[in-house]
Amino acid sequence: MKRFLVSLGLSALLLCPSMAMAKDLTIGLILVGPYNDKGYSQAQYEGGKYVEEKLPGAKLIYLDKVNPADRPGLTIPQVVDDLVEKGADLIIAGSDDMKDGIREAASLHPDKTFIHVSGDDVLTGKAPANLGNLFGRMEYGKMMAGFAAALTSKTGKIAYLGPLINEETRRLAASAFLGARYAWTKVLGKKAEDLQFKVSWIGFWFNIPGVTTDPTQVATSFFDGGYDVVISGIDTPEAVTVARQKREQGRDAWAIPYDFAKACEGQGPTCIGVPYFNWGPSFLRQAKAVQNGAWKQDFEWDAPHWADINDHDASTVGFKAGEGLTAENKARLDAFIADLGAKKVSLFKGPLKFQDGSVFLKDGQEASDEQVWSLPQLLQGMEGQSSAK
Repeated sequence: MKRFLVSLGLSALLLCPSMAMAKDLTIGLILVGPYNDKGYSQAQYEGGKYVEEKLPGAKLIYLDKVNPADRPGLTIPQVVDDLVEKGADLIIAGSDDMKDGIREAASLHPDKTFIHVSGDDVLTGKAPANLGNLFGRMEYGKMMAGFAAALTSKTGKIAYLGPLINEETRRLAASAFLGARYAWTKVLGKKAEDLQFKVSWIGFWFNIPGVTTDPTQVATSFFDGGYDVVISGIDTPEAVTVARQKREQGRDAWAIPYDFAKACEGQGPTCIGVPYFNWGPSFLRQAKAVQNGAWKQDFEWDAPHWADINDHDASTVGFKAGEGLTAENKARLDAFIADLGAKKVSLFKGPLKFQDGSVFLKDGQEASDEQVWSLPQLLQGMEGQSSAK
């Protein structure tokens, strides 16, 4: 009888693999900022904790503040060596500026799996076989941000607080501009030339005293210069903090923070809403594949889950409305989101020109993913630098 029961148990495990003990998987996460920054790095940290919660056998280890100011002289390969020594099987590098270092580290550890968030080595052919790329299509989130900003602004003067200048940050700023222009012209029926959209770059993803321009000062100068909505493209909440201060002084001032789903909490009517990353579902998919031995190199650029962009278990990109978005404008935004998801609205569609007046897209032409990903300039109608040179 005992032998029969053992045999029955083994058969059950074979028929239902989930009943078997899960293989241990240690995830090593490299964060560019503090794990609790209420922005980009915290969103990734919470994504890692989501995997730890959802995937049996998964364990998260991490190192945060991996940047030249907080950890001068520390290289990405050194960080990876330490994570591997602590047992990491899957290493996730969280920031674009880690591209060269994570490529080198992946080559040095061919038996480990690497994911570079926001990179494109798979596209360019530079990635070793054990390195994949992952990102969310935040372009849609920024379109929503720009759309909501234009509906809210009383002056038609919208500012964008940008980090450093690269392809990613250009296309996200451009996406916000296109969303704002669509709301301004198609919903409000105003002239495109009456919309002002200014971009200022601080030089990194967050403030580094003595290295970057102070984002608090930049946001303050925006509001003092007559801009009444500031859209943030940096990892930290200075834009909404300054906007709230201005409102307390009796000014019309709103902000749209970035990256973190809870960024509007406690900000009252200052906060219009927040486009955010929800890394849990994407990280979980990658971790499961590694754990099951089914991982394959890929360039994964995840769109929102259009059935519900705020579904915590399904959507990598979301947008949460804040108290600063009126009920009427919330309804308009919801309709816009539905049209984006149904492909009734395509904002990267010609005619569009670059900032220097050259043609980006001819009339009726839709941009390819590669054209959007590698956007070389800001667009006509945007004020601000297109390159750091």
